[in-house]
Amino acid sequence: MRFLNLFVLLVLSSFCMAQNQYSIIPKPLNVTTKKGTFILDRKTTIQADKNSFEAKYLQEQIKIQTGLDLKISHANSSSRIVLKVISPIDPYWNEERYNLTVSEKEIVIYAPYNQGVFYGVQSLLQMIPYEKSSKVTLNAISIFDEPKFQWRGMHLDVARHFFPVEFVKKYIDYLAAYKLNTFHWHLTDDQGWRIEIKKYPKLTQTGAWRNGSMVGHYRDQKFDTIKYGGFYTQDQIKEVVAYAKERHITVIPEIEMPGHAMAALASYPRFACTNGPFEVAKVWGVLDDVFCPKEETFAFLQDVLTEVMELFPSEYIHIGGDECPKTRWKSCEHCQNLIKEKGLKDEHELQSYFIQRIEKFMNSKGRKIIGWDEIFEGGLAPNAAVMSWRGTEGGIAAAKEKHYVVMTPDSHCYFDHYQADPSNEPIAIGGYTTVEKVYSYNPIPNELTSEEAKYILGAQANVWTEYIDTAKHVEYMMMTRMMALSEVLWGTSNSDKYEDFESRLIHHLPVLEKKGINYSEAIYDIKAIIKEENGILFYDLKSKNNANIRYTTDNSVPNLNSEKYTVAIPITKNQKIRASYFENGIEKGNGVDQDFLISKSTAKSIKLEFSPSKNFSNGNPFTLINGVFGDIQKFGKDWLGFSGNNVVATINFNKIETISKVQFNVFDGKISWIYLPKEIIIETSIDGKNFEIQERVLAHEIENLKGIINIQFNKVEAKFVKVTAENFGIIPKGNPGEGNGAWLFIDEILVN
Repeated sequence: MRFLNLFVLLVLSSFCMAQNQYSIIPKPLNVTTKKGTFILDRKTTIQADKNSFEAKYLQEQIKIQTGLDLKISHANSSSRIVLKVISPIDPYWNEERYNLTVSEKEIVIYAPYNQGVFYGVQSLLQMIPYEKSSKVTLNAISIFDEPKFQWRGMHLDVARHFFPVEFVKKYIDYLAAYKLNTFHWHLTDDQGWRIEIKKYPKLTQTGAWRNGSMVGHYRDQKFDTIKYGGFYTQDQIKEVVAYAKERHITVIPEIEMPGHAMAALASYPRFACTNGPFEVAKVWGVLDDVFCPKEETFAFLQDVLTEVMELFPSEYIHIGGDECPKTRWKSCEHCQNLIKEKGLKDEHELQSYFIQRIEKFMNSKGRKIIGWDEIFEGGLAPNAAVMSWRGTEGGIAAAKEKHYVVMTPDSHCYFDHYQADPSNEPIAIGGYTTVEKVYSYNPIPNELTSEEAKYILGAQANVWTEYIDTAKHVEYMMMTRMMALSEVLWGTSNSDKYEDFESRLIHHLPVLEKKGINYSEAIYDIKAIIKEENGILFYDLKSKNNANIRYTTDNSVPNLNSEKYTVAIPITKNQKIRASYFENGIEKGNGVDQDFLISKSTAKSIKLEFSPSKNFSNGNPFTLINGVFGDIQKFGKDWLGFSGNNVVATINFNKIETISKVQFNVFDGKISWIYLPKEIIIETSIDGKNFEIQERVLAHEIENLKGIINIQFNKVEAKFVKVTAENFGIIPKGNPGEGNGAWLFIDEILVN
């Protein structure tokens, strides 16, 4: 049934793609169609050096896709695929560029380097149908192609959940197929140490295993007691690195420091500030115990990194540097003496000292360090590169100081976030990052000059695995967002023409199906937008073909006989809208199932004193008066997020109303630095200038209510209602996000 659904949409998608056979992702820089066709059959040979990996790879993949077993030969033939490396005419040529031409007698892929030839091979393979055939007809074309960004990456966290070598190789294959060239391997964390270090065997004897894991969401605080773990031997690491190298992918290992070190400290407690006892963490989040900046700790880390460098030839080694609580350092006599001895200002500068010590060692070995944007705090090490994840600010600041940057903002590049309506998705940490949102990303911030922009190496997406425990789930979370990112990083995306990308993407889904790769079907889901016109809500639905949408307003399940969707649905009362998409009588994708609660505040005017983050609901204040409550279990959508700021929302009814009740939710998600407010104040006004307090809700009451706020007061006449929620403030020690400003999340404000 799923494959039939794919087939129908494939037929309906852009017919020119089927005709020209270049639904290639990432979209090539330049494609010219020509007259004629090339026949690929058993007589076709691959003309290349017999030792060429690219030739052997092409031979193997064509056999898998079509059943044709082509020979590799130096000799000319009447039907051939030529792979050749040419001397670069210009020394400044992009090392990854390639040319691909298809004519009646031959296919030629040439490039100045093998890497370009490999990418030409990938483009060719995407043009060849994935079906057994004795003859394949390819239309004549000419392609010139090269990428914009040099760092095109994907990350995989194997510490929270471990994945075997066989899957890591598959992961690398997925990257290679879409011309990504960097694999960031997150090998150590509080919950597990996954790399064999021969000088310190306890790191894998003890640190690779935990005595249980979190079950459900972090806020549930539930655990199993099942021993869990695993690690890679050095021989396995070498095998993976070699496998990636053949596919022109650089593997960047990450060894976390000074925080996220519990697995290491459980193995060797002497490198901590206290005597423990320690155990490999079962809980997700940020923990207080970190590496202590003692000489013996630095000696240990240098030993570890020496073995790491012997295994990984990459220019950069990732040293983490994120989410390092200063709790232990503040109470550690050695740390405080070190701060005085080195003339440091505080514990943040102590972290900078820590990172700079490591950088000096790495530089002495001819390597460079890269770390999460927290390494910028307290002063950035001289030659360090920054991976900007907390938005774009860290990357902007680093680029302005002439440090290289890899952009990976959680707003667009965290593939552990929900990718569709959370009600239809497996549990995730939160967020809401669709394929279309990924495709809209521009790695170069507008705040940078053209000169500063040169320091943006590229970007990558991160797959954190607290809530992803199987290989199939990893595939589901990365496919199809990775394909969107690949086109962004190749430099040929156009967010104004997302439909073109989506039509090409549809051609790739049957191939994923045949390969047995799990993927999200979210692109087939009905997309719903809530709009306001003249004080009335409208529910606007979109799909591949709006005429195939059926909907109900009486809570019944839509079927082919239900109301046909033609125009946006007006919402004037409390009701549930359910809609489904049908193709040839078959329901496809996820429909919508939306409850609306209408109040005196719905679709009225609203002003916010402080701007919310654009990462959530695009920072649109209308989110608070659109008739839709956020899911109190999932902050993926229908919420506004305020980083370090209060919520001060003033609603204008545009006329005098009698009111006595205000309802909304605030979110409690400490693992994501989201804290309940200190206080909530409800005020009313007739003129919008003079406000009268109607009710206060204190912190302990908000905690008892679990963030579900339902405030009642004596009836009062008002034209304005002001809702103030005081931000939690600076997160105290011992809590996730310690030392940072808390996030405050709020959803629909109902007033009656």
